[in-house]
Amino acid sequence: MENFSMANPVKIIFGKDMIKEIANEIPQGSKVLLTYGGGSIKKNEVYDQVVKALSGFEWYEFSGIEPNPHYETCMKAVALIKEKDIDFLLSVGGGSVLDATKFIAAAVCFDDGDPGKILKGGKIKKALPFGDVITLPATGSEMNNGAVITRAETQEKLSFGSSLTYPKFSILDPTVTYSLPPRQTGNGVVDAFVHVMEQYLTYYEGDSLLQDNMAEAIVRTLVTVGPKALEEPTNYDVRANLMWASTWALNGWIACGVPQDWATHMIGHELTAFYGLDHAQTLAIVLPGIMTVLKDQKGKKIKRLGKEVFGIEGDDAIDRTIKAVENFFESMGVKTHLSDYNLNDEAITKVTERLASRGWKLGECQNITPDVVKEVLTLRK
Repeated sequence: MENFSMANPVKIIFGKDMIKEIANEIPQGSKVLLTYGGGSIKKNEVYDQVVKALSGFEWYEFSGIEPNPHYETCMKAVALIKEKDIDFLLSVGGGSVLDATKFIAAAVCFDDGDPGKILKGGKIKKALPFGDVITLPATGSEMNNGAVITRAETQEKLSFGSSLTYPKFSILDPTVTYSLPPRQTGNGVVDAFVHVMEQYLTYYEGDSLLQDNMAEAIVRTLVTVGPKALEEPTNYDVRANLMWASTWALNGWIACGVPQDWATHMIGHELTAFYGLDHAQTLAIVLPGIMTVLKDQKGKKIKRLGKEVFGIEGDDAIDRTIKAVENFFESMGVKTHLSDYNLNDEAITKVTERLASRGWKLGECQNITPDVVKEVLTLRK
């Protein structure tokens, strides 16, 4: 097991009717900015619950945060915060709203010129405190310090993270996910599944037993309850297990002391940046290709995944496990080939040229070059 340090300061408040706890978590006297997306929270009564909880505070709202949140949108929120002298942020929505809120919290305090530098490795020295109400289990952003922001101007999707961008609290009420459209439910399950794979499906040393078992438990939960969430959208236990598993997929614990990949995400980000695909759609395209091209490097772990999660053993276990993963994504309503989204060789060329221009070598062994990316995407045409 590799050396590691671990700290996760996020307070989780989980369960039905817990949105009211906002009032006990935000410091009294705070000026609050409520951030949210396209307005779905006003249709499922989440907005009303949040407004009631904020009744003792001076608060403002900023809406219109898009999926794959844009830098340009975030900077409008920064201007509002400075105008109103706001000192606490409350994100209400899915991972995109929370990612945007993390960036906004850091950008408003950034004193080294253009806050866009944050997306290029600029050091975050201060950030406004923030909390969140999660309405879509998927990204795990509610219990980590990372975020991904899109710069529409340059068609770039870039990530950042800091010890200062952990939420102070996250409220997870499974009942608010009952009304999610099937597409968002399916995307969320695929996103969480691939988060686990990025930390689990690497070269295998066999000495991180706790992390491996935890990762497999998360994935088994997703495989069990994911399809049920489509069939029984108002089943509380199904939604609760899905919500908690999605949080655990990226809260830092299964990453302790193990190699990590993240190539699927880096490649997928480019497909989103260029063509606007949903994040999970890109992951469902790329991961089976990564597994296939790197089956020698990842073979032991693929076999273990097949046995422990899908019950696959024996001849051709690797290939059958890869197919099982692909079939699971399809069962969640998420297509797995470029052609499903009317993308072709042009997309492969644009993505590989972008990665080559950055000089990136991806994967846990830094051996996924642009040529390997081209091979991966060509398999997924």
